[in-house]
Amino acid sequence: MIKIYNTLTQQKEIFKPIEENKVKMYVCGPTVYNYIHIGNARPIIVFDVVRRYFEYAGYDITYVSNFTDVDDKIIKASKEEQISPKELTDKYIEAFYEDYDALGCQRADQNPRVSDYITEIIEFIQKLIKEEFAYESNGDVYFRTRKKEDYGKLSKQSIDDLISGARIEVGEDKEDPLDFALWKKAKPGEISWDSPFGEGRPGWHIECSVMANETLGQTIDIHAGGQDLTFPHHENEIAQSECHNHATFSNYWMHNGFINIDGTKMSKSLGNFTLLKDIRATVYPMIIRLFMLSVHYRTPINFSSETIELAKTNYAKIKVAYENLLFRLNNDMLEPILNNDIVTKVNDNIAYLETQLNDDFNTANALTGWYDLVKITNVYTEQNSVNKETLELLKSGFDTYIKVLGINLISNNSVDDLDIDSLIAEREEARKNRDFALADKIRDDLKAQGIILEDTKQGVRWKRI
Repeated sequence: MIKIYNTLTQQKEIFKPIEENKVKMYVCGPTVYNYIHIGNARPIIVFDVVRRYFEYAGYDITYVSNFTDVDDKIIKASKEEQISPKELTDKYIEAFYEDYDALGCQRADQNPRVSDYITEIIEFIQKLIKEEFAYESNGDVYFRTRKKEDYGKLSKQSIDDLISGARIEVGEDKEDPLDFALWKKAKPGEISWDSPFGEGRPGWHIECSVMANETLGQTIDIHAGGQDLTFPHHENEIAQSECHNHATFSNYWMHNGFINIDGTKMSKSLGNFTLLKDIRATVYPMIIRLFMLSVHYRTPINFSSETIELAKTNYAKIKVAYENLLFRLNNDMLEPILNNDIVTKVNDNIAYLETQLNDDFNTANALTGWYDLVKITNVYTEQNSVNKETLELLKSGFDTYIKVLGINLISNNSVDDLDIDSLIAEREEARKNRDFALADKIRDDLKAQGIILEDTKQGVRWKRI
């Protein structure tokens, strides 16, 4: 039984899918005018875990995440880089996938681009105009916010509170300051499309409503994104979608918390805006992933040298325990009897993992379960005599965490595993021949490449650092 904190109701609710054992999930993706930053990485990772856990729990999940490839920022960036908007967005979509794949995320079932849905967007707007939820004004089209009686229900704001802070920008001709653009009249030199309202392009909010409608249907199970999207983006999505479809847009709304940099909210104006690709140059992506999962997804998280160092330490503990476990599985085992105490501990451990993830995907608590499994494993693998079935059970526990949390323990390294084993064999031969200079050289060369050798009673073990 999975419980989700629903931003709409501000409480945890038992998840009840529209269709039995199926989940339709839409996650707001990036506006592709630049490389993604560390803040973008958080929803990418946490909602990938949500998807993984639904799959683990036996659901058939359809996961959609869009690319916004039509936007003011894209137009501005394409001019600055002196390439077309299409060339710009293709460039940054490719870069996005590099970051996305490196973080161990499963690719979405669909990544719709706004530019591929212009016809559908126009048709969507036309229906809203026909039913008087929207109106044309000098080439622009606006949504009549006051026509949606429960507008503000997601962000828990009243129309009166919102209107006090609303204003009409220069060039806008609205009936009401709170109305928002569905279609923007083209300016000279901008990318645009022909429409019944004149040359122009979609407004930001209409894009996700249409793409979710086209890929998943009128009502979806889960809509997710960063906390900053709650208002106005998701609020406006609800308004236009529910007025168009005359149906609930999404049954559950999930929002991840903000990222702070050294205790301060990340902001371009403060100069603490860090690109993920730059962080990946010095921090292994699985450590970034573990760091992101070390705090509950709705809680703010602080990115600093200290928190990353802690994540490195914890990742190393898990990885070394797993490598030692694999090492013992590949060597002599003298104990013929399955260790029933370990069986009980592993079963209880996996039950704990499931309990934590069933409770609004609490990855922070789930990780404590993994650390406990590491302790259990370390105690057992240090014994002189071990049992194969017991080791395989411990490995299955690790593999469950790897599958659900997506934290890979096999590092990408220039040295192939077979090469390492060959060099270890060469070193052992050198030691037998008392050629200690060669043995030390092999050990030092491997260390320079991030491979540490450990001489134990059971033989030589190695680990990556």
